[in-house]
Amino acid sequence: MAPARKKRRTNGSAASSSSFTFVKFQSQDFEKLQQKYTNTKEKFIDEKFPPQKRSIGSGLLSKKQMDKLVWMRPSELVEDPRLVVDGESRFDFAQGELGNCWFLAAIGAITFQKEIMDKIVPVDQAFGPGYPGVFHFRFWKAGKWIDVVIDDKLPTIDGELIFLDCKTRNEFWPALLEKAYAKVCGSYAALHGGFISDALKAFTGGVHKFFSLGEAPDILWDLMDKAARCGALMGCGTPPGPTSANTVLPNGIVQGHAYTVTGVTKVKTPNKEVKLVRIFNPWGEGEWNQNWSDKSSLWKQVSEEDRKRWLDNKNDGEFWMSMKDFCKYYSDLDICCISSTFLDE
Repeated sequence: MAPARKKRRTNGSAASSSSFTFVKFQSQDFEKLQQKYTNTKEKFIDEKFPPQKRSIGSGLLSKKQMDKLVWMRPSELVEDPRLVVDGESRFDFAQGELGNCWFLAAIGAITFQKEIMDKIVPVDQAFGPGYPGVFHFRFWKAGKWIDVVIDDKLPTIDGELIFLDCKTRNEFWPALLEKAYAKVCGSYAALHGGFISDALKAFTGGVHKFFSLGEAPDILWDLMDKAARCGALMGCGTPPGPTSANTVLPNGIVQGHAYTVTGVTKVKTPNKEVKLVRIFNPWGEGEWNQNWSDKSSLWKQVSEEDRKRWLDNKNDGEFWMSMKDFCKYYSDLDICCISSTFLDE
């Protein structure tokens, strides 16, 4: 069954992370830096991933954009910056100038898992009066968990974030998480194009299974249903078009694009039972517009209870489609699970 549509985390301890050992990335100690800059009442600037053009990387922005680029702290962009507002949700963010839909699709998947989110986005940090400008995030890399420190200077043009942005203007966990992963990879440009499986493993350290939907087994929907019940993370992709651009097809599907699988369910019509898949576009908008989409007349054939439970007619990037259409228009499915039990089965 599909997870409920709600935000996952507000405050609370990250006790679930206490059993893990985190290696300090580039030997930077978050607690020591936080204490140092709190005492000196200065704002941290990360010399190992400095707010300079080399951290953007080459070939990503035009010369005109680079000339206009200004690194700004959230406290310079809004009056009341927050790391998290009312919990993390896949509906918080929208993709920016960076072609990292694969990374954002994985973020959309982990927002369902409180334990994972508390590990990736530690709760021991916040904005506020006198905050030191230092944050940290955690990823799985090369067989170990790493703790990545960053400053909170973000790339902007004309006072607007140019990469991952949040729909709530004073919420910054998505943009700072993206910056931390860019630091791990060497630059923002290094995130331009990638595989959702890499991001899912970076967020979980879990085991991974790939399915080619052109050769999908008959029991694939049942496997997806079991994966959802086990708390596994799922992402999918569409085949590329004739050009490198993310062309939007008349049916609303984007070619060469990564999506999050956010749930599966079954509904009953007068004639048959239909297996459905719920999918999220990390652009934060743009949806499938055919059978079982938000405005599809097929929803009139199911019970009022099912319509209320599953249908949400909003242009938020999330939509339902049949399993048959899913296998027709998508090319691949990635399932990542912290435990190997599900994949072993």
